[in-house]
Amino acid sequence: MQSRRVGDPFDDLTIHRVVFEDADAVEPAAGAPVPAWTEDDVLRVEHVAKRFGEVAALRDVSLRLGRNEALGLLGDNGSGKSTLIKLLSGFHRPDAGVITVPGSPPALESVEGARALGIECVYQDLALVDPMPVWQNVFLRRELVRRPLPLLARRRMRARARSVLAGLGVQLASVDVPVGRLSGGERQAVALARCVISEAGILLLDEPTAALGVKQRVLILDVIARLRERSEVSIMLVGHNHAEVLAFCDRVNVLEDGRIALAKPVSEVRLDELVQPRRASAALERQPHAEPDRHPAGHALHAA
Repeated sequence: MQSRRVGDPFDDLTIHRVVFEDADAVEPAAGAPVPAWTEDDVLRVEHVAKRFGEVAALRDVSLRLGRNEALGLLGDNGSGKSTLIKLLSGFHRPDAGVITVPGSPPALESVEGARALGIECVYQDLALVDPMPVWQNVFLRRELVRRPLPLLARRRMRARARSVLAGLGVQLASVDVPVGRLSGGERQAVALARCVISEAGILLLDEPTAALGVKQRVLILDVIARLRERSEVSIMLVGHNHAEVLAFCDRVNVLEDGRIALAKPVSEVRLDELVQPRRASAALERQPHAEPDRHPAGHALHAA
């Protein structure tokens, strides 16, 4: 692996590029499409591949995430969605490809490295500690301490957790209740509150409504919408529910067989394209001179 700092025209920031190279990696498809980068990009993925033994989880993935944008990532089971999220959060390392994020070292080589670059992930299992109260879960591994003695600032953390949850529209009877006693939607809200505490700039959500009932799904989607309104956070939402993704996101990417089979603004997506992305992708490839898709804010995005 090579790690280097390079200049880049967007946002006048120093960009940290993490280049992964492995002789045994999956070879990208020749001429695989790459999105048109924009000045508002906060995350770029280019020709990323990942293999687990003989199984190629990701073959050739290129995508971009814009500032304060919500990007939906759809795909069937086994398409590589969760693997991609784990790569972006530093849980796994790619075998090949380039990941570019604004910021400075450390590189995207671990979960802590990703967090240092402002990337937070809410996994399907939420990574909460059921016996611990809400406020401790919100500040897990980010505990506030009093000085000069390193004692936990319990009162401050309780008040801050209560304030953050209220700001997200979540009213709990007490932040001292063990997380294990909360509903599925409330547990998701606690995990999202933890991201607020960390002041993450990029939020990766791995199917946040998958195991929830209708009422709890509405709650969590409202919490995510409030989070987006309150900050400049950029969100990548992984899901199976087409209606939720199309209603919440600005753009949608569809993963199929470890590759991006469709990339469009939601305003230009047809339902049949989501059901049969490979057919839609093949149709685009037969139109080499077609105009690139347009982001709602006016930025170009090449269909993939």
